Amino acid sequence: MAIAADLPVATRRSSDLSKHSAEVFAEAEDHPVTVTRRDGETLVLMSQREAEGRSLLLNFAAQLITVTLDDRGTLAERMSKAFPWMLALSPVDRESCAQDLVDAARASFSTNQPHLAIAELTSWKETATAVAAGLGSADLEWLDDDETVERP
Repeated sequence: MAIAADLPVATRRSSDLSKHSAEVFAEAEDHPVTVTRRDGETLVLMSQREAEGRSLLLNFAAQLITVTLDDRGTLAERMSKAFPWMLALSPVDRESCAQDLVDAARASFSTNQPHLAIAELTSWKETATAVAAGLGSADLEWLDDDETVERP
């Protein structure tokens, strides 16, 4: 995992977009590219995935700030107000979920990697959805560690 300081910093001139557009666009698919212009403000070119990830992370951050400003109840109780799907989880899982989401958000912001928090949020939400659908009550049959299972 790359930390924010290790992320590629690409700066291109606006003329590169017309002269080497395929190269600049390919680079923007990997990471945001800063495009400098003589006649205007510097722009940033990024993929839709990158832009959506940043937007989702900012939305998540706004919800977390709202949760932290409320001083009534535990973190899990406050988080359940912001994320009602958490109510499908057991009280113990709600506590784990709340702490995991906060930790993932901190990791995302400190590394400039929105997918860390978004993946954690999605994972917990999908788990809550499965539990609400009754999938959490099924008996599981665990395989022994030494049992080999062939590829399907």
